[in-house]
Amino acid sequence: MGAAIALALAVAAPLRAQTTPTVSIGGGVQSSFVHTKPDGGDGSDTFALNSVRLYVNGSATNKIKIMFNTEYDGGHNTVNVLDAVGQFAFSDKANIWFGRFLPPSDRANLYGPYYSHHWAVYTDGVQDGYPFIFQGRANGAMYWGQFGKVKVSGGAFDGASLDGDTTVLSAGRVQIDFWDPEGGYYLNGTYYGDKNLLAIGAAGQAQGSNKSAYNVDFLLERKVPVGGAVSVEAEWAKYDRLGGYSASYGTDDGGYVLGSYLFPKLAGAGRFEVLGKFAKARFRNGATLKDLNFDQKTNEINLNYVIKQFNARMMIFYKDTRFTAVRTNFKQVGVGMQLQM
Repeated sequence: MGAAIALALAVAAPLRAQTTPTVSIGGGVQSSFVHTKPDGGDGSDTFALNSVRLYVNGSATNKIKIMFNTEYDGGHNTVNVLDAVGQFAFSDKANIWFGRFLPPSDRANLYGPYYSHHWAVYTDGVQDGYPFIFQGRANGAMYWGQFGKVKVSGGAFDGASLDGDTTVLSAGRVQIDFWDPEGGYYLNGTYYGDKNLLAIGAAGQAQGSNKSAYNVDFLLERKVPVGGAVSVEAEWAKYDRLGGYSASYGTDDGGYVLGSYLFPKLAGAGRFEVLGKFAKARFRNGATLKDLNFDQKTNEINLNYVIKQFNARMMIFYKDTRFTAVRTNFKQVGVGMQLQM
């Protein structure tokens, strides 16, 4: 009898060694109230379910991983594929991704709305103007690697699904961290005092011989004793017949600077933060005579209450957007809420 039990255990051992692949599931939600007042017009009030995300990550082996994320788009009442990626992580210096994901681009695209520093992200005519299928994503393949404080990435992406041009789009980015390094491929708009950061990045995309987009971006963040932080973020970008904020204009270029201070003293469950941003974008080379050249200036002020960094925060914002021609000036004031798990 004892011999039979020993034999059964020996046969079953290899089966038990085949461990179940690990899977993690998370989610996020953004909701807001916004009052919009155009110059010379009546104001409007909107309660919006801006976004709901489902995050799924799993491992086939310790070096082969899968990332699958979806997003509910409140504006269109649809659920879309955000990321669907096969990841081969051979080492910090050698990572290969296939599928749909954020291609090499500006820091703003690589942190997305849930990891941005301010609320009214991607409304200034500068940030994240690279072409995309949905929420900055593209279908393709990419290499990225981390060499200490230097991060590089490069890939090729399907042009037809991005802008109707069947020519393959190429993309690349280089980033240098002079102080603390940022691990991983995706980035943050702030680290809320967890890092002392001085990072400079440059990215570019090209499709064929006459379409290109490129940018340089900057993030400086210093810890303040007992939990606070001071931060400065900036970017300059140019979209030359590739991407941009309006299909009616061949060239869209401009820049912004953002500054913030996270108070170190706890106020209840969280900390208060003040933030200001100024941006200027220029729209040139209109498709028709009616598409006049114009500039856009955007001023934004936030009063944020940070409870658990990107997992729980409230953001009160005021934004003043002005145009030199074509479009109507408007102001917005509102409050946004973000939760993640």
